[in-house]
Amino acid sequence: QVVGGKVKKPGKRGRKPAKIDLKAKLERSRQSARECRARKKLRYQYLEELVSSRERAICALREELEMYKQWCMAMDQGKIPSEIKALLTGEEQGKAQQNSTKLAKVVKTEANSSNP
Repeated sequence: QVVGGKVKKPGKRGRKPAKIDLKAKLERSRQSARECRARKKLRYQYLEELVSSRERAICALREELEMYKQWCMAMDQGKIPSEIKALLTGEEQGKAQQNSTKLAKVVKTEANSSNP
């Protein structure tokens, strides 16, 4: 077949593959398989750690939910749990500390602004 003054031979286009050493090819295949297994093992370890951490979080949340249920049942009976009392008094103390801190900052800024 003649195309544009050049003779073309029928068949595959492009380079012909070089003769690849069979032993080298097998070794590369084995190495690739080893690497694939190692990646798979790491992936499974990561996923197992992720699952266990999520399970721990779920258990902690269930315990917290159970505690809130008990608090609600106690409050329905007219009792205020000591934990809630502690939270409320802690908030009041925290607010008092925040107010005193704000007051100290205001006094300090006023003192700094009056001194040239």
